[in-house]
Amino acid sequence: MRAVIIAAFVAFALTMALTPVAAKAFRRLKAGQPIRTDGPQTHLAKTGTPTMGGVVFIFATVVAYIVGHLVLMALPEGETEAFSRPTNFTATGLVLIGLFVLCGFVGFIDDWLKLRRKNSGGISGKAKILGLTLAAIAAGLVAVYYTGSIHSADISETVATPYLSFTQDIEWLYVGQIGAVVLFVFIVNATANGVNLTDGLDGLATGASMLAFVAYLIIGFWQYRHWCGGAGENLSPSYCYDVRDPLEIALIAGAAAGAMFGFLWWNTHPAKIFMGDSGALGLGGLIGGLALASKTVLLLPIIGGLFVIITFSVMIQITSFKLTGRRVFRMSPLQHHFELAGWSEVTIVVRFWIIAGIGVAIGLGFFFADFLRIAG
Repeated sequence: MRAVIIAAFVAFALTMALTPVAAKAFRRLKAGQPIRTDGPQTHLAKTGTPTMGGVVFIFATVVAYIVGHLVLMALPEGETEAFSRPTNFTATGLVLIGLFVLCGFVGFIDDWLKLRRKNSGGISGKAKILGLTLAAIAAGLVAVYYTGSIHSADISETVATPYLSFTQDIEWLYVGQIGAVVLFVFIVNATANGVNLTDGLDGLATGASMLAFVAYLIIGFWQYRHWCGGAGENLSPSYCYDVRDPLEIALIAGAAAGAMFGFLWWNTHPAKIFMGDSGALGLGGLIGGLALASKTVLLLPIIGGLFVIITFSVMIQITSFKLTGRRVFRMSPLQHHFELAGWSEVTIVVRFWIIAGIGVAIGLGFFFADFLRIAG
């Protein structure tokens, strides 16, 4: 746990220190966020606010992950010998960090084109999906097919498994290896676009993502303490989690949560910098990857409940308009509907954070209730 705490603090400190520096640099480069003219008119005041802040917290998370491993290497063996700690970088870390960086790079291209063209167009929706799909395929192939040594533990050989999962693999929901890669691609696209749609108000996507990362920090560390390859190796299979590298999951989730804490200081209303698509797509890709690596795929829609609600609001709006010519909401995504209804931006953000927190609480409740049911 010491390594996880230090990684989270390093990510927090780096993001706190580097974000204002990046904001000043982007402002000098005239890297201001283009604002949609068809959106709420209050947003026009945000024209020129620096964007691409996601570059900062992605960098901070990667550095914090490396520092966390250095801490693990420095700890005396006797302090953690009961848990078979991974001192070397693992396939799980490679998949999750790689997914974070690759999805963030797709968003960076989108941000760069918006700035170059001086409008909010960026790359096309199809090109964005293609980029995310390629990133997910690269990470998914490693996650599903790579079988390397896993310390001294005799557990699952791959990061992702050919089963659907809730709190663990559901053995009768077998999808096969090809199906697992397809599922990987679908989840990464869904979560990346869900976070991207949520990003639109100061601090909204940052705070919601932070809550999701805290959830996966808790899940990862609990799995590590009840790991079939570590502290739980002498327990019945019903009492332990057959996850490849649970401490890596906790370490990366903790680092990402710390980075979100630091970024929120500068991103909350009135935002000094926006995360841009580089941040939103990266965050969504990482959240999806954490769900797949921790074998909590069907738990993801609950933990990320706010992202699901906002995504469905867009789907409902588009479907209704195409079928009937009428709009259900004043504007989609949902947060803009409430803006046009007269709610203040801060009120919407705080109330949506509450919804996100409720989803996380329910998701963790299901996770621990299932463990207690089995263990009891």
